[in-house]
Amino acid sequence: MSQVFSEETHRNLLARIPHCTGREISDWLRTVEEGPALFRFEEKVSWLRAEHNLAYGHAKAIIHEYDLRRAARKLL
Repeated sequence: MSQVFSEETHRNLLARIPHCTGREISDWLRTVEEGPALFRFEEKVSWLRAEHNLAYGHAKAIIHEYDLRRAARKLL
């Protein structure tokens, strides 16, 4: 499973991402969805960092949020 920050840190990072990157979280989640089919958490983080020049913490928060939302969809 994802290697994560505390819930509070995760939420704080998500809140700052639009300001730091100029893109909304929904845009980043769509980018991950449309990106390569990588399986491991760190592979996804590395791809996002390399492809979009993101800071490690931001990339990690985006991938974690993507994984959380994907898991929630599977439960429905």
